[in-house]
Amino acid sequence: MDRRISVLCVDDHQIVREGIVSIIGRQSDMEVTGTAANGLQAVEAFLQNPPDVTLMDLQLPVLSGLEAIRRIRAADANAKIIVLTTYHGDEDVHQALTAGAATYLLKEAVLDDLAGVVRAVHDGTYPLPDDVKRILAVRSSYGPLTAREIEVLELIAQGLRNREVGKALGITEETIKVHVRNIMEKLSAQDRTEAVTMALRRGIIHLY
Repeated sequence: MDRRISVLCVDDHQIVREGIVSIIGRQSDMEVTGTAANGLQAVEAFLQNPPDVTLMDLQLPVLSGLEAIRRIRAADANAKIIVLTTYHGDEDVHQALTAGAATYLLKEAVLDDLAGVVRAVHDGTYPLPDDVKRILAVRSSYGPLTAREIEVLELIAQGLRNREVGKALGITEETIKVHVRNIMEKLSAQDRTEAVTMALRRGIIHLY
């Protein structure tokens, strides 16, 4: 038999890691050669013992899964990374694929066929599930937010008023008002609260 597919499993929940290790361990053609509980450990584990395929959660401590993907792909442009997450936001999907993920899987929908997806990605095919395609299609109906607008939204989500947001970012309150108007227009939101709610749902911002 050919060499088994080596898999790096990255998730901050031990019970999830153990479950994935069990699934992979039951396959005769693959094996888990490393695990990590945060994004920084993931990058280090990858560099120390590069796997054929990496299973990466996005919600990770120390270093986010998204940033871990970017660092791994910067070190190895051929790295094959499967995002395995509970994040349903269209922006989450877009950012992960842009960072270099091979495909994007929702945990509740894929565990039964996880081994099959690992094989497909290892063989060079990158299947994007239909449910993820539908999520990603939502993004085309909204205007993209700038990095500054996202910063403003993150501070609003923390409960700061316009004046406090301006002070935190070193810009005037009037400029913040312009950003807020643009944000609401792009998100088709009626007010600040709805804008934050939509941004959280879409994965534009996250609260930890």
